[in-house]
Amino acid sequence: MVSVPDRRSPQHSVRDFIRWTAEELGLDLRFESEGADERAVVAAVHDAAKAPALKPGDVVVRVDPRYFRPAEVETLLGDPSKAKRQLGWEPRITAREMCAEMAAEDLKLARRAALLRAHGHDAPVPSEERGQ
Repeated sequence: MVSVPDRRSPQHSVRDFIRWTAEELGLDLRFESEGADERAVVAAVHDAAKAPALKPGDVVVRVDPRYFRPAEVETLLGDPSKAKRQLGWEPRITAREMCAEMAAEDLKLARRAALLRAHGHDAPVPSEERGQ
């Protein structure tokens, strides 16, 4: 588990972020398999405007074996107390709100790239889409 500072719920898993992102995009996911073979599959699309290229059965998240660490500790917790003490920093939004903001911004970028491609222009593609 990876922790992001959140006053109401201090610990969140990567799976939580994946689910929250799917909800922001109007998707229901199901998780299949486990360990290095685990993947998230679209179970339902509720808002096709936010995910026009997806359909039930599409795999949207896979474990990248380059980053999978089966011997990793079960829980990793961040501690923002030093940032608070030395910088006066405190989180103003929850982890879920941060995830919603990130998903909304990524959706804007994806729509912009799709519009550019639809009109014959090059659009920047993240390295994950290039298979690197």
